[in-house]
Amino acid sequence: MRLKRTLLVCALALSAASAFAQRDAGRATSAREAYARDRQFCLSGRSHQDQQTCLREAGAALQEAQRGTLLREGSEYEQNKFVRCDYHKDPKDREYCMMRMRGEGTVTGSVEGGGLMRELRVLEPMQ
Repeated sequence: MRLKRTLLVCALALSAASAFAQRDAGRATSAREAYARDRQFCLSGRSHQDQQTCLREAGAALQEAQRGTLLREGSEYEQNKFVRCDYHKDPKDREYCMMRMRGEGTVTGSVEGGGLMRELRVLEPMQ
């Protein structure tokens, strides 16, 4: 009975170790693929950064991705874009800010050009 339990525990431990190894291998593969794409983009000259800075950033992103600490859109990114709206104390202004962050209204400018201008026009009845 004791031998069966020991074998079962060993089998579970091996199974878990195998699953973690596969996950890490998958993470490393996708990180290397992303790095190859980033590097190609840097070498294409289409980046708004100089080539050396772009390549350094791509390498840093590879290291963070391999560690599992690289944040991609969808995680904290989505939450953080609404944090800027906390500045507004008036609930109506805060809601308008959140609407702009969700993509309502118009957006002009670019990150490369120095920033984005988000505009939302709201019609309100006169009092």
